[in-house]
Amino acid sequence: MALRAAGVALTALSFAAPSLQQKDPLTDFCRRFGHQTTVIDRRLYIDGGMVNWNPISQNPLNYTNKDLLWQDLNDTHEGMPQLHTGLTKNASVPDVSGGVLWADEVNKVFYLYGGEVTESPEDFALWAYDAVLDQWNVTGAPRDIQRVAWGAGAAVNERAEGYYLGGWLGDMSVPGWEGSPRMTSNLVRYDMETEAWTNNTGPDGAGRAEGVMLFLPASDNGLLISFGGVMDPDNNGTVVGDPMDNIHVYDIQSGKWYLQQATGDVPDMRRKFCAGATWAQDRSSYNIYLYGGQGINNITGFDDVYILTMPSFKWIKWFPTEPGPGNPHGLTTCNVISNSQMIIIGGYFAQHDECDSPTIWGTHNLNLGANGPQNAPWDLYYPNITEYFVPQEILDEIGGSPTGGATTTSPVEAWGHRDLPVRTRSFATKP
Repeated sequence: MALRAAGVALTALSFAAPSLQQKDPLTDFCRRFGHQTTVIDRRLYIDGGMVNWNPISQNPLNYTNKDLLWQDLNDTHEGMPQLHTGLTKNASVPDVSGGVLWADEVNKVFYLYGGEVTESPEDFALWAYDAVLDQWNVTGAPRDIQRVAWGAGAAVNERAEGYYLGGWLGDMSVPGWEGSPRMTSNLVRYDMETEAWTNNTGPDGAGRAEGVMLFLPASDNGLLISFGGVMDPDNNGTVVGDPMDNIHVYDIQSGKWYLQQATGDVPDMRRKFCAGATWAQDRSSYNIYLYGGQGINNITGFDDVYILTMPSFKWIKWFPTEPGPGNPHGLTTCNVISNSQMIIIGGYFAQHDECDSPTIWGTHNLNLGANGPQNAPWDLYYPNITEYFVPQEILDEIGGSPTGGATTTSPVEAWGHRDLPVRTRSFATKP
């Protein structure tokens, strides 16, 4: 089932919004966007962002979401994870849009980094939520670390590390900021065990934002894969799209960036979309699924699903299979559950002003192997589906079977760097 909405076209989106709210997040929900999510112990946490209340005709403003919510991945309501309220979040914890939640699943803690605030920003501090104690804690940060918004974030659960690439610096994220917002080119790293920060460089020194970055448990210590969004090539305020065939690969062990050109059915450039990663059972292929996003160069946005399969670095269009107008949808979040399903939450309909499936709180599910009861990409969420089977559309391109055995294990065109075959040598062998 594609994400649907209908109504009055909108031309702009503002995040300056009232924070006062006296509505029930379960019964008065209309839609949410710009939030951040993460998963710990079969709970999907939803923090921050903006919310509209139902009926939207009587509640036309964008309100700050001040609640920490969670969805139960073991329980369903109308075929989607049940939403719950009641978790602690006092007024001292910032409410942001466009940040990231870094999960430390071993210690049952997530960290809130980055994002824009709807009121005057304060000096940056890192907030952590203890899921066992239902308690927030705060720590300071080095002077060279700032709050940035709409960058690309990823967590490495195996080593309790958080990464954040690029993002916007401006008056909604940095106290005392003057002038126009600008994008940063940095890759920020946070060690959750030692509380140590590192400010590294991005792929090429260009400012960038509004793309995605995902961790893959491949190579020696893992890889970060980043693509999409916008960039400022000369760091002079120019904003252009980063073509979706540019796949940036960061090898964590060596600390080096590589650029690999992807082929296939390359998606249009886009910003503020979401994506999630999974892999074949024998790890002979790693597959990144992306959904939707806002457009670039006068394109309104997208209501589609593409798959980037690696190490062949080939794009495959998965939805829709037939031409049609769709409903462009951005500012969503994607969370892969048990390697097999991807929960897509919220988003902003660029052409419409109507609620997003209010009885299931704007929650939608993509079955990554299309192996649910409907044998289709869009399906209800099933807690008992916990295995990923490579769908036929990927097998048609890389060979093998639903459990793995890919026969195409290198790009159709040349590798982007002579080290890349070595860095990706364990795509198929990592246990």
